[in-house]
Amino acid sequence: MGVQLLNRSTRSVTLTDAGVRYLERVTVILDGLDDANRSVSESGGAPRGRLRVSMPTAFASMHVAPAMGQFMRAYPKISLDLRMEDGVVNLVEDRVDVAVRIGVLETASLIARRLAPNRRLICASPRYLSEHGSPDHPNDLTRHNCLCFTFEDGDRTWRLEKGGDAHAIRVDGTMVANNSEVLRQAATDGAGIVMLPSWLVGEDIRAGRLIQLMPGWIAGHRETDSAIHAVYLPNRRGSQKVRAFVDHLIQRFGASPYWDEGLD
Repeated sequence: MGVQLLNRSTRSVTLTDAGVRYLERVTVILDGLDDANRSVSESGGAPRGRLRVSMPTAFASMHVAPAMGQFMRAYPKISLDLRMEDGVVNLVEDRVDVAVRIGVLETASLIARRLAPNRRLICASPRYLSEHGSPDHPNDLTRHNCLCFTFEDGDRTWRLEKGGDAHAIRVDGTMVANNSEVLRQAATDGAGIVMLPSWLVGEDIRAGRLIQLMPGWIAGHRETDSAIHAVYLPNRRGSQKVRAFVDHLIQRFGASPYWDEGLD
């Protein structure tokens, strides 16, 4: 082509500016070719082949695993490769066909289909509430032992909204953890107040192990779509096995998932 695409040294090879532009354009073309090949190869008969799926550990064990028996009976020619991991995987590098992600999506480069809402609830055990009382307003949380999920930026702000009245409360407590199941167990043992997703604590609330607090207050902001999504690369758009898997989860969960039944 008459231009230099690579910078070579004794230690590394890097792209030139022209190389970067060329790679971006060629990748689109190759992705389209892969998509076309996949669409044609899967067009005859039922969905088939290996399907690699990445999912958060707790959500997978509680809600995806119970749905897999029915899925495998419906699609016996699909071979599932399920990977439970709480980090955000790179779908290209890890050769993942579809990933389940929870929260606000931070990239527009993937195709996303909404599986279910991701409601977060403030709750505590009857034991904790009998000893320390129940908060009635977000400002009351500053006087309670709040067990917090550990974010990379160390933020311990809980945001709640009710009828346009929004509060950002800096909470504190005797435990932080990067695992939501650990926080749930501590809360059911009476250690403090937690803000956790309804898919994790819904059954505890229905069974009375946890009490939902401050009904009517919405955790988070209405303008952010903190939901549960299935995401995949654009070159998987025509994949029958990806579509079958995502459709199966949408049918099982939906806009009003079973884990929200009976909750405020």
